[in-house]
Amino acid sequence: MMLSELVATTDDVAATSSRLAKIDALARLLAAASTDEIRPLVGMLIAAPRQGRLGVGWRTLTSVEVAHADAPSLTITDVDHTLDALALASGSGSAAARQSLLQGLATRSTAAEWDLLARAMMGELRTGALGGVLLDAIARAADRPVASVRRAAMLSGDLGETAVIALTGAEDDLDAVGLAVGRPVMPMLASTAATPTAALEVTGRASVEYKLDGARIQVHRRGDDVGVYTRSLADVTHRVPELVDIVRSLPAHDLILDGETLSLDEDGAPRPFQETMSRFGADVARQVALRPWFFDILHVDGRDLIDEPLSVRLAELERVAGEWRMPGTVTDDADEAERLSRESLAAGHEGVLVKALESTYTAGRRGKSWVKVKPVLTYDLVVLGAEWGSGRRTGMLSNLHLGARDPDGDFGEPGGFVMVGKTFKGLTDELLRWQTSTFPALESRRTASTVFLRPEIVVEIAIDGVQRSPRYPGGIALRFARVKGYRSDKSADQADTIKTLRALMRG
Repeated sequence: MMLSELVATTDDVAATSSRLAKIDALARLLAAASTDEIRPLVGMLIAAPRQGRLGVGWRTLTSVEVAHADAPSLTITDVDHTLDALALASGSGSAAARQSLLQGLATRSTAAEWDLLARAMMGELRTGALGGVLLDAIARAADRPVASVRRAAMLSGDLGETAVIALTGAEDDLDAVGLAVGRPVMPMLASTAATPTAALEVTGRASVEYKLDGARIQVHRRGDDVGVYTRSLADVTHRVPELVDIVRSLPAHDLILDGETLSLDEDGAPRPFQETMSRFGADVARQVALRPWFFDILHVDGRDLIDEPLSVRLAELERVAGEWRMPGTVTDDADEAERLSRESLAAGHEGVLVKALESTYTAGRRGKSWVKVKPVLTYDLVVLGAEWGSGRRTGMLSNLHLGARDPDGDFGEPGGFVMVGKTFKGLTDELLRWQTSTFPALESRRTASTVFLRPEIVVEIAIDGVQRSPRYPGGIALRFARVKGYRSDKSADQADTIKTLRALMRG
């Protein structure tokens, strides 16, 4: 299969808002792939190459400047072999070897192909091909029940392998995929609600639990062998020895637990999210100790629990996890749920997670069995630039560069603005058209990808918080930023300051 076929399909998927049209396009692509092409194809579709860590980052990829090919020549197999070589490069001279491999790949790619490959390697391919859409496409291409594909994907933790089984295996091979200690499974996800009261209206009687600003972990234990995995199913066992020791101390031989971990300061308050995440990015980092909070149990001593109701799983979790359980209560009383939410927020956490007591453990789409509630923070920021869109946003100014005021010049010129993040989320078609027609009048300069603006337009941005980041001069980056609306009633000198945003960091 030619790489250009993947590019054309992702363009088609990005250009339509119809879920059925996305599924049809992806199903046609998958059905045309050979057995050896399926896993690399899925990896590129979800911006998670099958090789895992490639040893290349944003700076490396953006430094590649070559003349691209005029016509397509690369196949999916060609790309997969290059990614193999990137992942295997190590030791002295590996940086130069990776640079050479990337230069060669970029030279053989058309501009459109390189754009897709660079985004896939950076984990930033946004085509609408993620999650449930791709699962449904696999089911359609293979003519298998969607429920069977979803369950196999959850239990195997590998969407590419699931696609191979569905498209090339026997009819009952998907149903043969089971829960296995030592093989991480896709985590169950939550939808959102504005208040605990609203969440209870969705779930009915529920377990209302603290929602931490920590890192999701899944732990597997067989005897003394313990594995710790992140939300993306990356193995971080060797980086978190204190978590391994805690899991080994629990009263069971075989376990699969779901939970969160974060670090606490000397007063017992949670440290910033980024300090917790730093433990997953370094081989030796013991200065920041992690503590686990477990909120679900999927297996214990030969007994699978994923199809049991949450009430049963919580009873086993209490017996096994004890003091390491996530704080919470079982209730259908809105006042009690609101009280626990206030308690969680007062302790420095994000809010609460409300879980239907009779729900089983499932993954895939965000269902209504788990509902998270956390306050939305909004800030008025200044638009410093906008990037030209791709796919259905081609020809429109889309991804915004956002800045906060720096009145004292702590991070630049006094009275200037310091960039704190980007977002394309929350932009309606109407806003995209308005941006495209309005922004050029405020242009200060431009590159091939971005129009930079004089700092005059104020936009209200909702965020979940901030995290430390060396990428921006202010030392922070917005978390999950999305556009609420433009503030024509405000001037740039009324925007929020970098000090206000930095104050959101705890510790």
